[in-house]
Amino acid sequence: MKTTLALLTLFTLFLQNAFAQDYTQWGLPEGAKVRIGKGMAADVQYSPDGTRLAVASSIGIWLYDARTYRELALLTGHTDWVISVSFSPDGGTLASAGLDDTIRLWDAVTGAHKHTLTAHTSIVMSVSFSPDGGTLASGSGDDTIRLWDVATGAHKRTLTGHTEAIMSVSFSPDGDTLASGSIDKTIRLWNAVTGQHKNTLTGHTDRIESVSFSPDGGTLASSGSWEESIRLWDVVTGTHRHTLTGHKDGVFRVVFSPDGGTLASGSIDKTIRLWDAVTSAPKGTLTGHTNWVRSLSFSPDGKTLASTSWGEIRLWDTVTGVHKHTLTGHTDLITSVSFSPNRGTLATGSWEGLVRLWNTGTGKLTRILAGHTEGVRSVLFSPDGGTFASGSHDGTIRLWDAVTGTHKKTLTINPAYPVRGISFSPDGLTLASAGWEVIRLWDTVTGAFKRTLEGDTPLTGHTDRVTSVSFSPDGSTIASGSLDETVRLWDAITGKHKQRLTGHTAYISSVSFSPDGKTLVSGSGDNTIRLWDAITGAQKTTLTEHTDAVLTVSFSPDGGTLASGSSDGTIRLWDAVTGTHKQIFTDMGTGILFSPSGQTLASWGRDEIVLLWELTPIARLVLFGDVNHDGVVDIFDLVLVGSSLGQAGQHETDVNGDGMVDILDLVKVAATFSAGAAAPSAHHRALGELTAADVHRWLAQAQQRGLTGPAYQRGITGLEQLLAALTPKETVLLPNYPNPFNPETWIPYHLAHAADVTLTIYDTTGVLVRQLDLGHQAAGYYTDRKSAAYWNGRNENGELIASGVYFYQIQAGDYTAVRRLVILK
Repeated sequence: MKTTLALLTLFTLFLQNAFAQDYTQWGLPEGAKVRIGKGMAADVQYSPDGTRLAVASSIGIWLYDARTYRELALLTGHTDWVISVSFSPDGGTLASAGLDDTIRLWDAVTGAHKHTLTAHTSIVMSVSFSPDGGTLASGSGDDTIRLWDVATGAHKRTLTGHTEAIMSVSFSPDGDTLASGSIDKTIRLWNAVTGQHKNTLTGHTDRIESVSFSPDGGTLASSGSWEESIRLWDVVTGTHRHTLTGHKDGVFRVVFSPDGGTLASGSIDKTIRLWDAVTSAPKGTLTGHTNWVRSLSFSPDGKTLASTSWGEIRLWDTVTGVHKHTLTGHTDLITSVSFSPNRGTLATGSWEGLVRLWNTGTGKLTRILAGHTEGVRSVLFSPDGGTFASGSHDGTIRLWDAVTGTHKKTLTINPAYPVRGISFSPDGLTLASAGWEVIRLWDTVTGAFKRTLEGDTPLTGHTDRVTSVSFSPDGSTIASGSLDETVRLWDAITGKHKQRLTGHTAYISSVSFSPDGKTLVSGSGDNTIRLWDAITGAQKTTLTEHTDAVLTVSFSPDGGTLASGSSDGTIRLWDAVTGTHKQIFTDMGTGILFSPSGQTLASWGRDEIVLLWELTPIARLVLFGDVNHDGVVDIFDLVLVGSSLGQAGQHETDVNGDGMVDILDLVKVAATFSAGAAAPSAHHRALGELTAADVHRWLAQAQQRGLTGPAYQRGITGLEQLLAALTPKETVLLPNYPNPFNPETWIPYHLAHAADVTLTIYDTTGVLVRQLDLGHQAAGYYTDRKSAAYWNGRNENGELIASGVYFYQIQAGDYTAVRRLVILK
């Protein structure tokens, strides 16, 4: 007991000193600033004293406090996935093994690396300590079992006889017998001291994944990933005692409780079952995992069961079966990421069917969105940041409130047609989705299906699955890439096929427009990137440095840099104008995306994590005027200051620190706008955040103060540029949405000049139904639900009108226009 307490005290002191920094910073590659996610979890084990949990993952071994669930350490050194971990009986040594063909021994108190064991010639699938802690057994894909001296790391003996990979090894409680389970469908029992073969247990019809001794050593449990049952064996005679049935798919792991009364089994059917180890009767089923259960471990007191399911670690009360806690951050293979435009959030989609939202500043998980029944293939924030979309292999797209995480709508295609790519129109009102050989357009307000883009002939439509879609910045064109090796351009309004771009010799994986809309880039399985003139369709240049398929391409927000991610394990940066190769990053992943500020790169596709990389040596969080700490000074900082005008005392929006948020702070922010922050292309994101009237008011206040300094003059110029961007060039009446509708609709419009605005609704005979007097309005965009004209479908008497076709007319100064709308009851 004293030894255990001493080890625990030393361990606690070590962690307080050595791992004081944030866990998102542990084990980062050089140049990365934060890690999002903890890698995919493969195995979990309790320490003998029950104070710690060791989790084998795709990036190393995580150690947790088993009582507070706090991250304690990340042990790195393996060059590939870690898939098995084991504590020595005294808790002083931790063994880890993985896909790099090695075993590592660690001091479990200090975290120091002790030995690397390297005799295996293939993946090491399982490690197990003998009861006295002196020997470590390892099973490998090289068809051998090896025994090692734990103190010295020396190889002691090799056990041969299996004809295929060994998936599991386990010592009997007395240390005399070693059991091994193999892909060759047999279990072998060995003399753990001499290495002599004692017995072979046969009866499994497929590969054996797990073997486990009961605490008294009399029973051995075994399971296979392609069999739905568990087998119990008499260890002395080698005879089959019983078969436990109930799982609906293969069983990947079996383990006895410390008292021997319960057997737990984890299955590909995503459940854990508890069995009476004496009577073989079922005791309960634990449900909640979203993927197959990979590993199980009982706490020493038997009251808690830990389980891994690739993407998560769950802890269960073994008496009540109640889920106690989930260790978050461990994710399945990440397939897509998206930065929010204005809230410092990164979204990730993964094969486990979940969407996770992370804080880009801290790397911490903020929310999990669940609902898809299969893997999420694509995630994307709307241009205004208010809506989030996720496309899945289950044939659906889900729309979520990006602030609250509330599910808004489900767009259903077909379970047989997985969603491979999605793209919002610049105004956020339309979503394009790629699936099978067509592109579908959806109304994001109503969730209604609008149109399918597909040609009538092979020359005017894709002939194989569409992999990627992208709207042009002005919303007039949609680009699509396909397995048919072509890129196609479509008219986003009419849905007509415009052009077919050929030249790639393999599938197209990614397409994207430059911010100015003049260039289209495509990445392909032929290892090349091609740049196209987005207007004429002419090929401009081909980039050929990658040695394997190009999976993602992304322009920087200023359009000057192009980033590409490839299956060759590299990320490359290119001059987007000249095509010159600028920089290469290795071991970053296969996916790449610029943040809205252009100062951060997100990479993913390797180790089931996302890494954030700073592209400038200056810490963006200390930018003067960066009120929302997203790494760029832009419209959203301006909005925050504008909404706080008049506040006194210490406040983030008091930019100049004079104790008052006033027009001086606002003009200071405008003076430090990053390049392009007030350009016309930025105004789509500003719609709904501020209006031309807001900027008019701020300019008037600034002029009243008579501000003359150079910085203030720059700020006034910035506000004037922003006002120009927020002021339409012409007055336009736009289509109402939704249309058809019942019982309400919104009528959007643009005003190039301030005017008295009236909207009048007529029936088909010209009889007035309703007049909406909107009053005197400033020039600006009136397109979202907060500013567009609203009609509740009632006449002047407050009565709901009948179904049918109606017309609405706008009168704004000298401008008048008429459009049609439809009511369906």
